[in-house]
Parts: sequence; structure tokens; C-alpha cells
Amino acid sequence: MARTRHLTGWKATIAVSMSNYIDSGSIIAIATSLGFWGAAYFPGDDGTIAGLLAAFSSNAFGAAIGALIGGPLCDKFGRKFIYTYDLLVYAVGGLVVVFASGVAALFVGFVIIGLAVGASVPAGWTYIAEFAPTEKRGRHIGMTQLAWSVGPFIGFGFAAALQAFGLGLLGSRIVFLHLVVIALVTWWIRRGLDESEAWKASKREDSAGNLPISTWQSMKALFTKKVNITALLFLAGIYTFWNQAASQNGIFLPTILTSMGYETVQADLFSMLSWAFVIVGTIVFMLFVDRWSYRWFFFLGGALAVLSWVILVFGSSTSAGTAFGYAIVWGLACGPSAQAFYAVWSPELFATRYRAGAQGIVFFVVRCASGAISLIFPVILLWPNGLLVNGLILIGFLTLSLLIGTIWAPRTQGKTLDQIEVERYGEVVSTSSD
Repeated sequence: MARTRHLTGWKATIAVSMSNYIDSGSIIAIATSLGFWGAAYFPGDDGTIAGLLAAFSSNAFGAAIGALIGGPLCDKFGRKFIYTYDLLVYAVGGLVVVFASGVAALFVGFVIIGLAVGASVPAGWTYIAEFAPTEKRGRHIGMTQLAWSVGPFIGFGFAAALQAFGLGLLGSRIVFLHLVVIALVTWWIRRGLDESEAWKASKREDSAGNLPISTWQSMKALFTKKVNITALLFLAGIYTFWNQAASQNGIFLPTILTSMGYETVQADLFSMLSWAFVIVGTIVFMLFVDRWSYRWFFFLGGALAVLSWVILVFGSSTSAGTAFGYAIVWGLACGPSAQAFYAVWSPELFATRYRAGAQGIVFFVVRCASGAISLIFPVILLWPNGLLVNGLILIGFLTLSLLIGTIWAPRTQGKTLDQIEVERYGEVVSTSSD
């Protein structure tokens, strides 16, 4: 048997970050295919079925449940435990969608994909934070954001190319198939990942005798410390409010653009343009997140996000400038976004023994909220002033995220995980190798 090569440094970061590629890629695959699935299997839908499919996918409830299960499992059995199985589960769900012949199979496939995505994303942020160099921790975690932005860019471009050839529903199946292939290739590469040294050290401390080792005890310990509860509320605040706009942008932007009069291919290309600027914004984030003030960098991203939705909602629906302006400004805002900073702050603010579990709880709240709004967003969008109503709600959410993150930004920049732990808990609650 051939010996597996060990992945370290940026190679390990890239392998772990691919969870974010297939997360966002699956959301965009759903976004670009809902119309074709609807025409084939639920014609005349008033938005209810489309909303349910979106709500229980990787965009919302499916990922929420996966994170709630996967986070604690990641803390109990290790970061690598999740990577051993999650992408295989994802591939199964993807294949169910590829060969789906009705709404029921489509729903099952979307849910399975969502569960796999939810389990893997918190594990990824945790793993990278635990092995990345302190002075480059933000940049390494930023790679997950870059992978998250490349997924939709390729997904929208791929979908537009396939639809330009008139492949319709077959083209949508091909988009999902490419995600299955990437998931399996990534799973194969990830066999070379070592277990997190911080997690192993924490487990040795737990086994020494005095610390909680069961999942229940670990989660109980999480909620018995005020510092953890305030961190959970802070992270849930910035990420939940921001993600309402982000999730609707990701899964319903083509629907929004077609409601403004754009053809399907044009809508996909505009969406692809937006994600090109997300990539640019994310590269800027990676270059400066470890150098610039967290607080003011977060403020910049939040302000741009609010501005982008103001452009979309109040700009002329017949002007190409509105779509271009929104695509560019929203894209740049997604670099220093609440999601990017959540990915940096969430592993920093919790002790090793419940680091992934805490992220799973917040991710559960965030995606449940996205699921709830996904149930009503497509319905409201059909109203005479639907885009205005939805837009005002989302502008309000983005403003709340901006205020919470700017006012209460943590001062963790440039500090080791041990240093942060001592400052927050008064002691090293768990052993770290950072």
C-alpha cells in the first residue's frame, strides 16, 4: 500500500478550505437550477416548494443540523474524524440530486448535502486556527473565504456556459456532478492531514482526570461560563444578521435579476461578476487582516454591504448600472465581511475542548435563520413591491451586524490561542500548541 503524504502549511489549509468551496458551490448549484427543477417537477409553484427546497439545503436548515451534530463530534473524536466521512456523505447527496427524478429525491439530496456541509465548515475553521502561525492566522483562515468565493464564481460561470448551449436541466445536473467529483478528490487528498496537535493536547489533559470528556459535559461547561455566552451572542449577532442578506444573494440573486427583466444567462453572468469581486475583496482581506485593525476593517466591509443593497433596492430596475453597481460593491464587501471575521474570531474566542462545538451552535442559529427567511423570501419577491420589502428588511439586518461587530470587536489580533485563553478565562483552560 502506498504511504499517504502528510499535508502541512498552506497545502493543509487549501485541503481543509475546500469544504467552503463545496458549501458555496452547492448553494449556487441550487440557485441556478431551481427554475429548471421547477419547470420539470413543480410547474406553477407560487414559491412555496422552491422556498422549502432552499430552506432545507446547504443554505439553511440542512447545514444548521449538520453543524449542530458535527461540531460536538469534532471536539470529541477529533478534527480529522469529520474529514474522514463528511465529503463521502456529501458525494452521496450530490449523486442523489444528479439522478433525481422528482421533488422527493431532490429534497433528500439537498438535505444530505446540507448535513455534510454543516458538519465540515466549523471543523475547517477550527483546524486551521489551531495549526496556523499566530502572525498569519487570519490569512490562513481567509483561505476558507477565498475558497467560498471561488465556488460561486466557477458555479455561475459553469451554469451560464451550459445554459448558453441550451442544456437546461441536464446542465444543472452536470453542475452538481462536478461538485461530487471535487468532493471525492478532496476527500482523497485529505487523507494526508494530521490530527490537530491542540486537540490531542487537550484530550491528554482531559484524560488526566479533572476535566469534562463527554460531549454533554463539554457543552455544559461551555454554557456555565459567562465569557462563552457573551461570545456566542456576539458571534451569532454579527453572522446571523449579515448572513440573511448573503444567503438570499447567493441562492436567490438569479431570481431577483430575472424579476428585473434579465435573461437567465445574463443573470448568471452578473452573479459571476459579483463573485469575481468577492474574490478580489477576499484577497485584500487575506493581505491585511493580520495587519489592520479588526474593528475598522470590519466596519469597512459592513458599510459596503449596506451600500450595495441600497443600490439594488433604490436604483433603477431597468438600468444595467444598478446590477453592475450592486455586483461590484457587494462583492468587495464580502472580503472583510461578517463571515470572514466570524471565521477568524470564532475559533479564537473558545477553549479547545468545545471550540468546534461552539461554532456548530452559532452556525446552527445562523443557518436556521436563513432557512426561515428562505421560506418567505421567494413568496414576498412575487409581490408588486416584493424586492423593496425584502431589501429594506435585509438592509436593516446588515446595519445591525455592522453596529454589533464594530462596537464589540474582540482584541485578539496577533495573540496566540493560549494568550487569548488566559485573557478571557483567567487561565489556560485547555492546552494549545499555537
